[in-house]
Amino acid sequence: MSRALFVILIGLGGAAILISLGVWQVQRLTWKQGILAEINGRIEAPAVPLPEQPDPKEAAYLPVKVTGSFEGQTLRVLVSQKDQGAGYRLITALNTGDRRVLVDRGYIPNEAAAPPLPDGPVTITGNLQWPQETDSFTPAPDIDGNIWFARDVTAMSQLLQSEPVLVVARALSYDAAPVSPLPVDTSRIPNDHLQYAITWFSLAAIWAAMSLYFLRRRAKTES
Repeated sequence: MSRALFVILIGLGGAAILISLGVWQVQRLTWKQGILAEINGRIEAPAVPLPEQPDPKEAAYLPVKVTGSFEGQTLRVLVSQKDQGAGYRLITALNTGDRRVLVDRGYIPNEAAAPPLPDGPVTITGNLQWPQETDSFTPAPDIDGNIWFARDVTAMSQLLQSEPVLVVARALSYDAAPVSPLPVDTSRIPNDHLQYAITWFSLAAIWAAMSLYFLRRRAKTES
């Protein structure tokens, strides 16, 4: 086999592999967009009453409306918001009369003073979520200082003596300022397939250009 033919085969083979990887990422992009559209549709659906025993899989992102009274301690989860800086998510137990669940009331800036809990019944419209935010690297909460580093629904529900059910508020029936809801959305679900596809297609173009360069260089050397 001549060296020129070898370069051609390597060039075509390498470009074909890189292009196939780019096409695969485009297919993954379409798949991921379908999943995100399904999740967004579920998040934005009309709110329903809180199920008696919500299943973490079947009731994921389920929009619900609950009415009750906030009571007990409010837990603070350290977070950071773009253009706003560090602050806390506020997690409080809501007593609906026949059950007690957790409510993520939203974000408050670090320098702001938490407002007192509203007196009497309030209505919360939001979505159910079982966030998997803890792992072996998550620091243990500072219980005495009331600073948590992730929403650990199981541990929080035990501390606040509620069901291990978290309603992330989207809308509140009262003026919660300076607390602002941080509703469930899909912004934190990674979808980098377009960037990956562009990378693979760019590498394919570079590979083909370099193969062509070597062929031309060899042709000039032999002429």
